[in-house]
Amino acid sequence: SPKVLRQMKRPASGEDNLERVESWRALCPDIAIRSTFIVGFPGETDEDFQHLLEFLQNAKLDRVGCFSYSPVEGATANKLADPVDPDLAEERREALMAAQACISLERLQLRVGTTCVAIIDEVTPTEMIARSYAESPEVDGVIRINPGQDFKVGDQVLIKITDSDAYDLFGELTTESDQS
Repeated sequence: SPKVLRQMKRPASGEDNLERVESWRALCPDIAIRSTFIVGFPGETDEDFQHLLEFLQNAKLDRVGCFSYSPVEGATANKLADPVDPDLAEERREALMAAQACISLERLQLRVGTTCVAIIDEVTPTEMIARSYAESPEVDGVIRINPGQDFKVGDQVLIKITDSDAYDLFGELTTESDQS
């Protein structure tokens, strides 16, 4: 709600953010949008939380993180009225992440059949782990591919995306780009 956003010293409203997301996607359909949310901030109501879930359903962000508010020594927010029960905040975090898992699965499925340039982050005997422009290192899911000969960490490769789950993509090395 606007009240909670003001308390958090966040000026943006949900409607403005949805318009921003839509305009960014209109300008760049392949954009990957990620954000992190906090739930259980003092003053957050059930209605506020439902509004956040509706925003996520409408915005369909590609990658989302979430944490529950907890008091931090010296934080101004500790003095705010209407604290949210920590157990309720954790329930909200779990509900948000479950909703986002469905959105993430839908967004990642859109990438199946495409090719992308990726950088190799790890090579094991059974697979290589890579990331494209859309995966933040050590935060987001990864692209898993079968190991290739003579590839090492840091190499750039072209990958055809063949499958996905809620967080990771699966692909194979290719030499042909689907981009004209």
